Amino acid sequence: MNDDNTIGFHPGNSFIYRVNATAKLIFFLLVSVACMTTFDTRFLVLVSILSIGIYYLSDLKWRQVSFVVKFILFFSILNVIMVFIFSPTYGEKLYGAKTVLINAGYFTVTSQELFYLLNVILKYICTVPLALVFIMTTNPSLFASSLNRMGISYKVSYAVSLTLRYIPDVQRSYWDISYAQQARGIELSKKGKLLEKLKGITNIIIPLILSSFENIEKISTAMQLRRFGSKKKRTWYESQNFRWTDGMVLLVAVALLLLTFLLFKLNQGRFYNPFN
Repeated sequence: MNDDNTIGFHPGNSFIYRVNATAKLIFFLLVSVACMTTFDTRFLVLVSILSIGIYYLSDLKWRQVSFVVKFILFFSILNVIMVFIFSPTYGEKLYGAKTVLINAGYFTVTSQELFYLLNVILKYICTVPLALVFIMTTNPSLFASSLNRMGISYKVSYAVSLTLRYIPDVQRSYWDISYAQQARGIELSKKGKLLEKLKGITNIIIPLILSSFENIEKISTAMQLRRFGSKKKRTWYESQNFRWTDGMVLLVAVALLLLTFLLFKLNQGRFYNPFN
């Protein structure tokens, strides 16, 4: 398995890599909260463009994120379809209007329902690229030291660092087991049938989860033997100071969050209604 295809930190030289890890986390959290709490299409379009722009500036390669993007895309489409199937009239109730595009009884398609589903899709576009950029451009060691310098316990900071480091390891283990299974004649590639692939993936994931718990216990025991946590403070091999550019990143995140509050007042609620 090529390490370039794993989801985890990959060294790079773009501007995004030089932004403080904690600033990136705060930006991601604030923007995600803003996008999840509002259904103002204008705001979601703005953040979607910003999110895609940040992904472009990060200089990540498609092969590094293609698997995760396709996986999220599949479940996003499935979610949109399920929302329409279970509540095809939800858009009418939200926007107080009904403009029929396709008359099909229970599954009648209206402009209002499509507009609502568009907002749902935009929410994914707003957050998924930001999450990928954060995971793949953030050095776990720098992130842990930055959290610790902000006053968060170094135990918590170190746990977060280990989690970020463990994500690529789990992926490598999955692909190693998958290739071993395929070598034994179990078809898990694109050529295999869907049900067979799902069964094979399930057979991989269950023992992988169990082995992950075992590895976590080994790491915990090793850290205890080295007296991790016996002191109130600790030093770090790597650290990253806050710079003015990091302050600008935080300022943009706060501005976007405050903008949602303004839109709440203007729209008299979470929803922007162009049909009113």
